[in-house]
Amino acid sequence: MRLLLPGTLGLACIAWAGFAQTPPVQAVTVTAHGETEPVGTGQADAADDPAIWRNRSDPAASLIVGTDKKAGLYLYGLDGRARHFLPDGRLNNVALVDMGRRIGVIAVASDRNDPSHAALRLYRIDTQAGKLGPLGSVTGGPGEAYGVCAVRKGRELHAFSVLKSGAIHQVRIDLTGPEPKSAVIRTMQVATQAEGCVVDPRSRTLYVGEEDRGIWAFDARPGAPVAGKLVAPVDGSDLVADVEGLALAPAGRRGGWLIASSQGDSAYALYSLPDYKPVGRFRIADGKVGGTSETDGIDFVAGSFGPDYPAGLFVAQDGDNAPNAQNFKLVSWADIKAALQLR
Repeated sequence: MRLLLPGTLGLACIAWAGFAQTPPVQAVTVTAHGETEPVGTGQADAADDPAIWRNRSDPAASLIVGTDKKAGLYLYGLDGRARHFLPDGRLNNVALVDMGRRIGVIAVASDRNDPSHAALRLYRIDTQAGKLGPLGSVTGGPGEAYGVCAVRKGRELHAFSVLKSGAIHQVRIDLTGPEPKSAVIRTMQVATQAEGCVVDPRSRTLYVGEEDRGIWAFDARPGAPVAGKLVAPVDGSDLVADVEGLALAPAGRRGGWLIASSQGDSAYALYSLPDYKPVGRFRIADGKVGGTSETDGIDFVAGSFGPDYPAGLFVAQDGDNAPNAQNFKLVSWADIKAALQLR
């Protein structure tokens, strides 16, 4: 995350990236229906990344996990109240995967407590009690942990540990025994600092945000080639550096949208799938609750979450929640689709 001086939002970032001649595409505005309680670390860049679990039988009982990257991991209800907190230190990003009835809902957090060696810290979520149950940690590869995303592959959990250096380690995790076991099965690479990532299980595609260059697509299959393709470049128009959180809004077998936090101008950019065409940008403005700025992590899950979120829930970190500490804002996907006239 790079903080900009007041009055320079977007322009400083565009000029820095070499695109001063191209102003950002106009963004529509939406407002949030809710927000979480502020994280415990005040007066600092602390809240970072959210992940959503949808309760299919009782959408109002859905949960949100969020990181305080200075202090640990939170579990929130849709009302924004913190249900549980574990003080596990510098946890930067988080991902959720439902591994089925036997293993449960698993949270994977990128653990940067040791900057020389990344770890993936694992939790099982007690969705009934609203509690985080620690399962231990596994390697995330040599270097400083930064981003993480994950996908289920049979009875295995495959996590992608994105290091600050731009290395991306695919880690196979076995949770069937008393202790988690893991192996780094391959490594990909982008040239400079990366963080945000998301996996599309339909196409088995891994998307990674290289902060100053754009969004890369990699084949997420274990035996696939490790070369990636730049599918959405930082151009100062649709996407303004830094590229931060990534999320997927799937539709059908191949369609939907890839969503990116365009942090340099406090907007969110959408690209259609599977062709990666830019389809619009939006911002979260002040309304019932505050808006967002300089967003790091984002997440989206489709389906009803109750009357405020009838078609899906989008959650975004807010980099400036003054006078309170940073937090996460909750936005209706129906509002976003209507504002962007998506079908």
